[in-house]
Amino acid sequence: MELKAVLFDLDGTLLPMDQDLFVKSYLGSFAQKLVPHGYDPKQFIQAVWLGVSAMVQNDGKRYNEALFWDQFEKIFGQKVFDDMPVMDEFYQKDFDKSKQVCGFNPKAKLVVDEIKNMGIKVVLATNPIFPAIATQKRMSWAGFCPDDFELYTTYENSRFCKPNLAYFQDILKQLDLRAEECLMVGNDVTEDMVAQKLGMKVFLLPACIINAQNKDITCYPQGDFDDLLAYIKNLVQNKQ
Repeated sequence: MELKAVLFDLDGTLLPMDQDLFVKSYLGSFAQKLVPHGYDPKQFIQAVWLGVSAMVQNDGKRYNEALFWDQFEKIFGQKVFDDMPVMDEFYQKDFDKSKQVCGFNPKAKLVVDEIKNMGIKVVLATNPIFPAIATQKRMSWAGFCPDDFELYTTYENSRFCKPNLAYFQDILKQLDLRAEECLMVGNDVTEDMVAQKLGMKVFLLPACIINAQNKDITCYPQGDFDDLLAYIKNLVQNKQ
């Protein structure tokens, strides 16, 4: 079947990073931003993780954003909504500091551009636990802008998270695609390679691999960006 779309993960895939280092930098600076406004850093970080957990368990009835802030309201009450301007300012002015703990691979943009030049749609299938502004910032660190993608998932526009298969099904529905027409590219064995269960092709970029369940990865096509491009070209040529 013709390849019509390639779905890319962001963190650790298009944007090289040590996820633990990034999370420590990001949440640490976010919590410190809010200390002058009466938030205990430890309690704030715990609230973020409760919000993430709620989003990961989303049953699709509401958008991830609503579930995230429900958790904050339970802990901090109305205050959290009064302080939204401060949190928005964090993403506008302070979030970029975490770029320094991430890497950069110029091949990522080159390969994405070449895929698009082949007439194939490109989707940024990053786990939608961040607001749009944080996703736009992170894609910019990797050399991309929103217009580079047919769709990019954020907590405002998504009702599921990886590894829930409904997350991928939602993308397919929005773009009127079949799983067999898509390739999912990522570094997380659990969250990205699971798309294979829907009938999607998958490709593992192991440079920043996350394999929490220590799964056997020998069954997955894998390699660097050059290998990925060769894999895609082979798929296209074999369908002609």
